[in-house]
Order: sequence, then C-alpha cells, then structure tokens
Amino acid sequence: MDPSDLETYQVQLSQVELALTNDPSNTDLELLRTELQDLIELTKTAIAEAEAAASSSKAESSRKAVASTPAVTWKAGDECLAKYSDGSWYPARITFVGGSPENRVYSIVFKGYNTTEQVKLSELKALPQHHQYTAPSSNKRKLSKQEEEEREKKKKKNEKKLETRAAKAKEQNHKQATWQKFAKKSEKKGVHIAGVAGTSIFKTPDNPLGRVGVTGSGKGMTESASRGKHVFTLGEEEYQ
Repeated sequence: MDPSDLETYQVQLSQVELALTNDPSNTDLELLRTELQDLIELTKTAIAEAEAAASSSKAESSRKAVASTPAVTWKAGDECLAKYSDGSWYPARITFVGGSPENRVYSIVFKGYNTTEQVKLSELKALPQHHQYTAPSSNKRKLSKQEEEEREKKKKKNEKKLETRAAKAKEQNHKQATWQKFAKKSEKKGVHIAGVAGTSIFKTPDNPLGRVGVTGSGKGMTESASRGKHVFTLGEEEYQ
C-alpha cells in the first residue's frame, strides 16, 4: 500500500460524509462510508507493517556491518576524532596509550589546542575519508574551566607587563625632558655641554692627540697666572 492511496481514501470519505449531511437517509452513501472506513483502517495497518519491516531490515544490515568491521587498534601518533565534554567530536591526535588491555585509556591533544585530555576507546573514532583539517573558527569547541583560568592568568600577566613598560617609558620621557630643559638653560648661560646642540662626545677630535669620548682630550693644561710677592716702594706708607 502507498501512503498516497490512504490520502485518496480519506478525501473520498470526507466527500461521502458531506453528501450524507444533505441526504442522511441515503443507504447507499452510508454503505459506501462504512466500506471506505474499513479500507482506510486496512491501509493504515498495511503501511505500518511495511514500515516496521523496513526498519527491522535496516537495523539488521547495520548490525551486520558493525559486526564485520574489525576493531581499530589505536596507537600513539594516530589521527582520529575524539569526543569532547560538550558531546561533540573534534579532530585530535593520540599522544599516549595507557591502561590495561581490557580498559585502555588514551591521551589525546585536540587540533589547534595544547591541552591534553584523556578519553576511553568508546570516545574515539576514525576520521572520515578525505578529511581535511581546518583551523578552529568562531564555532570552535568551548574551553574547559582549567583552560579558561590559564588564559585569564596569561591575560593579567600581559596586562601587568604592559603597565610596567608604560611606567618605565613615562619615567624615561620625564628624565629626557628634564635633561633637555637643563641643557637649554645651560646653553643660554653660555655653558657648553658635550652631546647637546648637535655636538657629540664621540666625535673625532680635531687634535690628532685627542681621544674619542674624552672631553678636552689633546689640549694642554690650562695655564694659571703666576702670583709673586708684593714689593713695597719707598713712600708707599706715606701715601697710605
């Protein structure tokens, strides 16, 4: 029986019932209604039995396919799909196989993540044919509580580093501004400071005997005026 036949019988029944509302005493219509009702029930039963038989056949085929499929022996380095705590399957790589032969435990690392998870055999399955790994996108798996805490710690640590660098840069800028201010004041007073106004202390001195980086190198000692004893002349006391 086809489901379309059932629909046809139901439409015919509705038409007969409509006709009976206008002619309730028509025995032919009443007989036709009864026959259509019986036919509809038989059709429903036949369709249900056909669907049950098809479902049973499909289940049997699936069971035979599973029974004929050899058990997978996983080892370290194998690529697979692993079940995460959110119930979804993600590409992963087996890093270690432990446990007893009857109860294996597999350490795996999900692709795109560095955390190691431990799963059972039932939580592993082979990658589909021609599978190509794509980097995690916006719909990637949720991070575990431990991963969230680790990420938050790194975030706070980086923020502290940035604050420290900003404080050091601010202090350096302040020292530089103070030095420049001092150098400008000294220049106005006529005091020459090496390294200011384009003069570098590492400039090669004009004197061939001078040394680079040594202020005043190559120049002679500053001469000082000699001081002698005061000589009194005759009549100086009288003048005083």
